[in-house]
Amino acid sequence: MTIPVPDPALVERLAAISTATLTMQLLKRGIRNVWMRGVRPLQPAAGRVVGPAETWRFVPMREDVSTVESLGLPGNSREAVEAATPGSVVVADACGCSAAGVIGDILAARLGRRGIRAMVTDGAVRDAAGVAATGLPVFAAGAAAPATISAIHFAERNGAIGCGGVMVRPGDLIVADGDGVVVVPQALAPAIAADGGAQDAFEDWVVEQVGRGRALPGLYPPSPETRAEYEARGKG
Repeated sequence: MTIPVPDPALVERLAAISTATLTMQLLKRGIRNVWMRGVRPLQPAAGRVVGPAETWRFVPMREDVSTVESLGLPGNSREAVEAATPGSVVVADACGCSAAGVIGDILAARLGRRGIRAMVTDGAVRDAAGVAATGLPVFAAGAAAPATISAIHFAERNGAIGCGGVMVRPGDLIVADGDGVVVVPQALAPAIAADGGAQDAFEDWVVEQVGRGRALPGLYPPSPETRAEYEARGKG
């Protein structure tokens, strides 16, 4: 399955919107469970990353299946790396396991070489310094030295998964920055991008007003008078 790459203009618009704003826009639409718990940027200066989700699912290991030899058998994570869609964000459901790394520096380097935008997992990565050195933006729950098969086992790619307590479906838009990772349902992404940009513009103006000493009541959230003032700025 190949993940459809969204309109580059949509990706650009989402990249200009903070994850905080996105969560508010989704909340206004009744969608609350979109922010992954416990998932943070491995590189604090990674910036904001946007792309469609390519999903991987891991399950708990079992000694007769999760052998060293299994890494060379069909259906392993190495094949998933090679099959991942360029321009996507790989999102790995690691069962929240922090006892083994989902990827290490070699797989991270190959993902980056293949044009993958980022790796997101509710598990850990191994060779964390090496992974960071590849330049691939990684958002994870931490670092762990043991190999993947010591705790979890690769099961499948591009099905619905749970990551950080959030449902992720292939093609959902992933937006990740210093505040964490947010899942934007594919069908809602264009409207979220439009309204989120408007929200950010208004809040930038509010910050400017606060910097001038203006009090919050009636300003944020805005009263009808404040909204009219904002909309009339620059006119006349």
